[in-house]
Amino acid sequence: GALALVNHMPTGEQLHIYINPEREIDAGAVAVHGLTNDFLDDKPLFADIADQFLTFIGSDPLVIHNAPFDMGFINAELEKLGRAALPMERAVDTLTMARRKFPGAQANLNALCRRFEIDNTHRDLHGALIDADLLASVYIELLGGRQPDLSLEPERATTKSRVAQSRETPVQGDSQSGFALQEDPSKFDRPHEASQTEKAAHARLLESFKDPIWHR
Repeated sequence: GALALVNHMPTGEQLHIYINPEREIDAGAVAVHGLTNDFLDDKPLFADIADQFLTFIGSDPLVIHNAPFDMGFINAELEKLGRAALPMERAVDTLTMARRKFPGAQANLNALCRRFEIDNTHRDLHGALIDADLLASVYIELLGGRQPDLSLEPERATTKSRVAQSRETPVQGDSQSGFALQEDPSKFDRPHEASQTEKAAHARLLESFKDPIWHR
């Protein structure tokens, strides 16, 4: 499960795929996420969705809670397919961020949701997309909230920070294994100043009012 952030805000883009693990799921894991072998038996293998996943994450940073754990599993699957591993430098580990910001305090996802007053009452089980959504909110708070600084300058979207995704070229092969930030022109913020056309339209609107209060 993954979703996209641009300028620290969710875009609505998401990826959610159930995968056949090709192994028996132990009872402890079922208790955590509620997924059984019967449910996953007819689901695609990682090999079937690898290209879709790699296209989704593109070359963007990957915001992950306990990144070494998840990156280890992902890279193990990529290695089986003869694909290049995802560099750890791409991972933004929110667990590390939380431990640095709140040393000695609990840093699991539920604890961070409580700290930042993020509603996680719908998280009965460990669900990938639910967790990604909660983590996006936690990540924003770890950065300082919806507006991480006091600058009024628009933040230019030179990356699409994601809890895993993109529409750029997939990261595969040695030539693309490095982490390069991609500029996405379609994601630039519009200027705050109105255009000349908008100013003229506004002036015409004001002229249409009869005896406006601001002229009294």
